[in-house]
Amino acid sequence: MYRFSTYKEQYRSNLLLALPIVLTQVGQILTQVADNLMVGRYGSDDPTPLAAVSFGGTVFFILFIAAIGMALGLTPLVGELFAQKDRSRSAALLQNGIIFYTTLGFAVAAVQYAVIPLMGYLRQPPEVVEMAIPYYRMLVYSMPFIMLFFSFKQFLEGVGNTKVEMVVTIIANIANIGLNSLFIYGNWGCPEMGAQGAGLGTLLSRVLAAVLIIAYFCSRPQYRHYLDGFSLRVLSRRTIGRLVHMGLPISLQMFLESSAFVGTGIMMGWFGATAKIAMSANQIAMTLGNSAFMIVMSIGTATTIRISHCYGRRNIGELSLAAKASYHLVLAWNAFAALVFISLRSVIPTFFTTNAEVIATTSSLLVFAALYQLSDGIQNVSVGVLRGIQDVRIIMPIALVSYWLLNLPVGYLLGFTLGMGPSGLYVGFAFGLSCAAVLLILRIRRSVRRLYAVN
Repeated sequence: MYRFSTYKEQYRSNLLLALPIVLTQVGQILTQVADNLMVGRYGSDDPTPLAAVSFGGTVFFILFIAAIGMALGLTPLVGELFAQKDRSRSAALLQNGIIFYTTLGFAVAAVQYAVIPLMGYLRQPPEVVEMAIPYYRMLVYSMPFIMLFFSFKQFLEGVGNTKVEMVVTIIANIANIGLNSLFIYGNWGCPEMGAQGAGLGTLLSRVLAAVLIIAYFCSRPQYRHYLDGFSLRVLSRRTIGRLVHMGLPISLQMFLESSAFVGTGIMMGWFGATAKIAMSANQIAMTLGNSAFMIVMSIGTATTIRISHCYGRRNIGELSLAAKASYHLVLAWNAFAALVFISLRSVIPTFFTTNAEVIATTSSLLVFAALYQLSDGIQNVSVGVLRGIQDVRIIMPIALVSYWLLNLPVGYLLGFTLGMGPSGLYVGFAFGLSCAAVLLILRIRRSVRRLYAVN
């Protein structure tokens, strides 16, 4: 039987970690919202600029999120060592992580840049592709700075410090909005760059974020000593192997999950004469869905930190309570988000565009976006639990089944074969995310039982 007193302290501990991350993610999503609002208003009744940002961002996102997944593997490794007060191995992880993740950022950027000539073959409207490429190119240039930022961010999360990333991200995002106003519209003597200006603002803000978090880290004695003796000679095949062993399954899981959303975004461009309408509506609905998901991701990240610390101390009883508390929090949030999406489905799109067809299509998509909110929350927290106990190998095959074998085919069947249009693609999301949620919970139950048996 549920008792609030049983979970009160767990809620408090989880929220203390999650709230700064929430504010960080809210800052990031507000920037995305601002980008879309500003680009959408720049285009007025013409949906082409917003569709271009949607397409360029979609193509960029798939490898971006896979690279971020590699960096997320640092947090549970550092979290376990932090609970055991092992500073020397933590320093080795950080120093190897900085070199490895930044190098990975350059490698991913090279692959993303090589994709540019192929963007015209994804069956998108030619004018959308033409406008999307300059925007996309700016995002590609930001990749090494993103990975450098995440090297320090994930280490700080591992030691339980989530406030610094919040401050840095908010500052960078405010700068992004200001830069957008300069470059999108050509204010204060700057060139009017439209969608490309939004990309330039994003690039410069990501450079700023990397500089700020490094400056903070180096200015604090309690963190600066983790960089003592830092040079290329610290590279260790064994340490890099640990980072890859933990990060690769997370990366593949995030790649497979995000590819379902990316694939859906690309398929929105296959609806012929209404393609730009569908793409613009999907961009607005995805922006709102991401707004809700950022809170979910924050709770999932806090869950990983709490679970990794409990796992490091081998306190399985508290580990189980912390995990259950996270499920309670995320279900409450997603129920609220679903209610907002449904009740305000006809109002919210009007903030982004004046195009009546885009507003109507977005309104329909928001109803279906509400359908997958609860499943999305459960699967994200479940992944956070598995990361915390370092049981990550299973999440990739679960993602493969849920997103590639179920989500995308079901969405295509409903959207095109059965004629449901864009709404059918969103039903595919609900199907795939629900499957992932069930399979991940089954795995967690098995893993926790095994931990109880060992301890």
